[in-house]
Amino acid sequence: MSHNHDHGSHADHGHDHDHDHADEGGPQDNLYIHIDRQNVVALNALGEGHEVIKPWHQRLDEQVYLESDADDQLILRIPFTGSVKLRSLLLKAGPGDQTPAKVTLFANADNLDFSDTTEKEPTQEFVVAQGREVGEYALKPAKFPNVSSVTLFIPASQGADITRIYYVGFVGVWSERKENPVITVYESQANLADHEKIQGTDGNVFAPGT
Repeated sequence: MSHNHDHGSHADHGHDHDHDHADEGGPQDNLYIHIDRQNVVALNALGEGHEVIKPWHQRLDEQVYLESDADDQLILRIPFTGSVKLRSLLLKAGPGDQTPAKVTLFANADNLDFSDTTEKEPTQEFVVAQGREVGEYALKPAKFPNVSSVTLFIPASQGADITRIYYVGFVGVWSERKENPVITVYESQANLADHEKIQGTDGNVFAPGT
């Protein structure tokens, strides 16, 4: 669900001096165009998860956001269109105590729900800083070397009843996902007679010497 407050779009206030050099914009190796936005899933959320997967030039826009619903916990599952090696998470959240207390990331955990978060070992987690800008949180590439999806779990806000997120992005290297190779199965014992048959000009099939 979009949240429109009609206060106009946010300007970037001069923060684009070294960015926005490509259509996907943002830091070098921004993975926006490689996120499968239509299959982003948000749990315990008011709104659609894909709405916070924005192009770089919209990163400061606060008209569209994602809020937690029943409490301040939130899960956001983000699939990619290929295999990625992640370097950092880009996040704009808040304001104030609606900022996540921390974010826990799980690589390739496509079916993770709230009951799994206490049992499954996270790939990485970090504390989130309050602020109106986009924070970049360094990930350990060795822990995210071949990722098809990332699940973000927010266990709590910094004091509010809800958690709010405006923008989520990733920096890394994308590569085309390798499909399983096609394996041709040959006959274990070929029938030699089948391979020696020759079709005559009259359409009849005969074997040499007959």
